[in-house]
Order: sequence, then C-alpha cells, then structure tokens
Amino acid sequence: EVVVAPSFEPGALEILKKKKNLRLLEVPDGAVSWRGFDMRRITGGLLLQERDGGFPELEELRVVTDRGPTEAELADLRFAWRVVQYVQSNAVLFARNGKTLGIGAGQMSRVDAVRLARLKAEDARLDLRGSVLASDAFFPFADGLLQAADAGVTAVIQPGGSVRDQEVTDAANER
Repeated sequence: EVVVAPSFEPGALEILKKKKNLRLLEVPDGAVSWRGFDMRRITGGLLLQERDGGFPELEELRVVTDRGPTEAELADLRFAWRVVQYVQSNAVLFARNGKTLGIGAGQMSRVDAVRLARLKAEDARLDLRGSVLASDAFFPFADGLLQAADAGVTAVIQPGGSVRDQEVTDAANER
C-alpha cells in the first residue's frame, strides 16, 4: 500500500506509521504538473498522452437549433457531457436533475447506443421524459436523435462534425 501526498502532518504520520507494509511518499505541490501525461502499457511499448485537463469546450457551447436549452437543461447538459466523456466507446448518456438515468456504450451505431441507454433506464423504471442526452461523438444520421426524442429527451449535447449535421439539426427543430 502506498500513500502519496504533498506533505504529512505529524499526527497523521504517527497513525500511518502503525500500518504494516505502508509506504509514504511525499511529493511537494508543483513537482508533478496537473496537465502532465498519462502512460499506458501496450504491446511493444508505451502509449503517452496528455492528461485531460477539464472541459474547456463547455465554455464554447454553440446552440444550433431554433430553441436553446433552458437553464435546467443547460445544467444537465453540462453534467451529462462531463460524465459521458468517461464512458468507453461510442457512448451516449441520458441525464436529468444532475443524475445519470441510462448509459449506452460499445455499440457500432449511435442509434443502437441510444436504444441500449433507453432500455437500461426503462429496466430501472426511470422516466426519461424531460431528460437530456449527451453523445461523445456526432450523430451521423438523425435516427439516434429521433430515438432519444421519442424517449422524452428535450435537449442534446454532441460535438458535431458529421456531413449530415444539418439533417440532424433539422430533425431536432422539427421535434
């Protein structure tokens, strides 16, 4: 067991020293950059990538639909965007009132991810009416967005970038 901290108070040291096989490492503040790097072992080497330093894109949100989100929806969209970024592989997430209602991930299509998230929420008897949806990637077609709207979603956050973005935006405007 290892405890790493910028410093240890004397009282804490006395308690921690009583634990068998515990190593204490003191790493002063600033010794390691918060925006450092994450390293992962891969076959044949290491993968080094810059550590995620937050969500600056949340400060640059752009509303592309006729109706913008309400303050409550915006708060839920910000929450959902933060959470969906930590779900692996083709993720979507339903949220309302600062709570995750359903997650769909690992699907080959966005519409299947939405179906899975909807199914998980419904299996847990969670009502999706008035919820928001976050998608970690763009909607390549309107079908995923329409599936979410059918479930009761009133606002969506996604990065955009599909050649069919306008088709997806038009579908959102119609709903």
